[in-house]
Amino acid sequence: MSMQAKLKTRGIIMLLTFFILLAVIFSPVFPGKINGLDFMDNLFNMISKGSSYFIPESMKKSEKYAGKTIEVKLKFDDEKRVAETAKQLAGTGAQVTASGKDLAIKGDVGQILKASLIDSDFMFKNDGKPVAEKYGFSEKQAMVNWHILFKKISTDLTKQEKFADAKPFADVQKKALEPAYNYYGVKAEDWKEKIAMVCFALAFYVFYTVWYGFGLMYLFEGLGLKIGH
Repeated sequence: MSMQAKLKTRGIIMLLTFFILLAVIFSPVFPGKINGLDFMDNLFNMISKGSSYFIPESMKKSEKYAGKTIEVKLKFDDEKRVAETAKQLAGTGAQVTASGKDLAIKGDVGQILKASLIDSDFMFKNDGKPVAEKYGFSEKQAMVNWHILFKKISTDLTKQEKFADAKPFADVQKKALEPAYNYYGVKAEDWKEKIAMVCFALAFYVFYTVWYGFGLMYLFEGLGLKIGH
């Protein structure tokens, strides 16, 4: 067998192996009867959640805003969200006036932040039931309401050039509300406990990609095509 034929055969075998493994990866044969992509996605979600718990830190920072009062007038897209948001603010001691799609708030920054952080902590720990029971609607809806509210408050205060007052709302939005919502239902894992799996996954990705590249190269060279620049 000529060298060119050997290269073509080698390339075909390598590419066949690549696509067989690809079929396995996309098959629901991994733990939990899910495919390989979902399995690895879940793994990295669990690891990233383990390093995204900033709620205690945010709670401590929010304490220095106790007694700091803000006054904002916000406009929402629908009346239902206004009513739900007003209900969430009811326990903060804030003066809340809901009128159609408008919401006027005068309240203590520390208390508003604390209420949202308590809900975030429940959600981050995958325990949304207390949140849902507190407000009478889904826990995820409550988190969406907090997120939209804080974004609007931050925007309104920025327009008022009260940048220092706007900052804690933006910070809690990013460090507590978003992780709590995005990781809800995901089990947190310490990356150190999964280091072997992570290293294997990264090494396999590099090897698998290189294997595919060499398979193509051998096939092209076996067909008489030269790869150059």
